[in-house]
Amino acid sequence: MHRAWHTIGILAFTQIASWGSLYYAFSIVAPGIGRELGMRAELVYGAFSWSLLVAGLVATPTGMLLDRFGGKLIMATGSLVCGAGLIWLSRATGTLSYFGASTVLGVAMSLTLYEAAFATINRKFNHNSRQAISTLTLFAGFASTVFWPLTLKLSTAIGWRETYFWFGIVQLLLCLPLHLMLGRDASVTHVPHAVPERSHTLAEALRHPAFWKLAMAFAANMFIFSALSVHLIPLLKDFGHTAGLAVMMSTLIGPMQVAGRICERTFARNALPQTVGLFSFASLPAAVLALLLWGSQSWAAAAFCTLYGLSNGVLTIVRGTIPQAMFGRQNYGAISGAMAGPSLLAKAAGPLVAAFMLQTYPAPAVLIAMLLVSPLATSNSPTLGRVKFPQAGQSDCSLIDRSRVIF
Repeated sequence: MHRAWHTIGILAFTQIASWGSLYYAFSIVAPGIGRELGMRAELVYGAFSWSLLVAGLVATPTGMLLDRFGGKLIMATGSLVCGAGLIWLSRATGTLSYFGASTVLGVAMSLTLYEAAFATINRKFNHNSRQAISTLTLFAGFASTVFWPLTLKLSTAIGWRETYFWFGIVQLLLCLPLHLMLGRDASVTHVPHAVPERSHTLAEALRHPAFWKLAMAFAANMFIFSALSVHLIPLLKDFGHTAGLAVMMSTLIGPMQVAGRICERTFARNALPQTVGLFSFASLPAAVLALLLWGSQSWAAAAFCTLYGLSNGVLTIVRGTIPQAMFGRQNYGAISGAMAGPSLLAKAAGPLVAAFMLQTYPAPAVLIAMLLVSPLATSNSPTLGRVKFPQAGQSDCSLIDRSRVIF
């Protein structure tokens, strides 16, 4: 138990620091970056989307490296890359150097954020990884709570350049040595006379229809989350709500994410990951539909923000646990990395597509209707049971265990 809390404690701190400096800080300092570097807003935000795109492109090879070398070495390397990228960003002098630093930070995202942490936990906790992932996301959910006010205070006092410089120093002096303290992976427990569990290889998982349907379902949900994370407050104002009320409604999302993770950690701790996934996938379309039909009503806006936050909080855990539940743990890093790739690409595209839609069709209902179609298009998601391995003469894409149906 002491070793488990040691690992979770290290990852909780480094996840808060990494999410805060790589993701949440940007929304605070972006206007200052544009003013000082003389860049248009679309270039400033486009570089951030580019970093997310890079993270998606390197997600699969990063997962393969995690499977081979473990989280200690890979996440420590990620802290080194992250520190270098943040310091480079703090010294950027123009568009070329700004995009160069963003490229390095995209690689750092893949090496240090949730997918890397989940793969590390999976290797350390064997079959008891779900509760560890749930606990980690509960702590890491406070990254925005810590880094939004911290970044605002620092950037006001010393400017965005020095803020990013010191965030880079934190990665090098704190996160790097902490990741090196993660230690060895857990040894596999052998049960006498038990049949060894067979895990899918990456190639087998990629040939299974369930993999791609799940990847697209995660991507559709992430597309909505990323689009609305940038445009939610303006959308609520377009529906007729005051700026103050729109901000107040939006503040519900963070606490609801944490509440969703607490519920998963307590009430649903013995439920199958597949069953938890049902709630996460179903609640987001319901939230978007409420906003589409009754968006001008305060209760509908509050209901949307509540369901939106709960779904996003639980979905993070589902993303970390479903790949192991369906495809086994041996090649978890590569499979979860490949499954996360489309989500990271959708995360990069969401704000840009939403901005284009709002510019072309100013009525907020048009964008909301488009976002509603995204998860409904993937509503024929596969049965999320343990994927069976083929018998002689069968395709490895042939069967899914029907004893564990959720939808």
